[in-house]
Amino acid sequence: MTQAATTAPHIPVLLDPILKAADPISGRWLDGTFGAGGYTRALLDAGAESVIAVDRDPLAFEMAATWADQYGARLIQQRGVFSDMAEFAQDLDGVVLDLGVSSMQLDIAERGFSFMRDGPLDMRMGQDGQRAADIVNEYDAEEIAEILYNYGEERASRRIARAILEMRAETPITTTLQLAGLIEKCLPRKKPGQSHPATRSFQALRIAVNNEYGELYQGLMAAERALAPGGLLAIVTFHSVEDRMAKRFLQSRAGTTGNPNRFAPQIEVEKPAFELLGRKAITASEQELEQNVRARSAKLRLARRTDASAGDIAPKTLGMPMLRRDR
Repeated sequence: MTQAATTAPHIPVLLDPILKAADPISGRWLDGTFGAGGYTRALLDAGAESVIAVDRDPLAFEMAATWADQYGARLIQQRGVFSDMAEFAQDLDGVVLDLGVSSMQLDIAERGFSFMRDGPLDMRMGQDGQRAADIVNEYDAEEIAEILYNYGEERASRRIARAILEMRAETPITTTLQLAGLIEKCLPRKKPGQSHPATRSFQALRIAVNNEYGELYQGLMAAERALAPGGLLAIVTFHSVEDRMAKRFLQSRAGTTGNPNRFAPQIEVEKPAFELLGRKAITASEQELEQNVRARSAKLRLARRTDASAGDIAPKTLGMPMLRRDR
């Protein structure tokens, strides 16, 4: 394990409102994004009978080796993706999904997530499959631009894509700082207080490499199948597309999307599978923001499972961006 991985890299975001909504905490839970174990440990300490801790990154379980034994059989570690949760978990009392990239991944240059540290252009959470370098060196300009625009909301996506093709014609793009420097030259000089020019593009590539939107879409439906009646679903998002997908999923499954045309006949909806716990997303308090800057862009949506049968929903209903390769 690297030195960076042994530090305390992660503070759970919006933990207090999750614990408050679930109080008193008991029964069987699933933490779909185990990471450094912040939510898992908090749930176990608060009274959960057991927590299934899911992560595709083997580093998460290496890090947990230093403290997991204190929870014994109450902590169940599951290597994999949370979109598969219904295959190994049923009748859960709660599911927590924190969709942000883990600080432990950003802090290790060799993982290739950070534009602030030089390392191989990788970005794989599971450390297998396609790398970010494969996309920037093999995809055509239109495909790269589509990823940057749809997954990162980068307005200069075409300009950056053209610059990538020009550079790779001379030399392969293999490192994070190599790509970050290229992007920086394509965009106006950063003003004080603005994020780094490469932020959106790196986000987009990470999402593409790890199929994050596809995982979220499948994971939301899996949570509906895995939760017992009365079970709590907590979703923490960090950017607008993920929050829109979570919001539309919960609205659709709670039957609160409304009738788009007041002159049209009322739409018959199936029995709601969720009850919304508040119509607006929960954001961090001033106190939490002072303690954890990562909470600045976080939003939490909460819902409670009803006894209705699990259903299905189309990706386009959630506003999920679709690339030509995925259609």
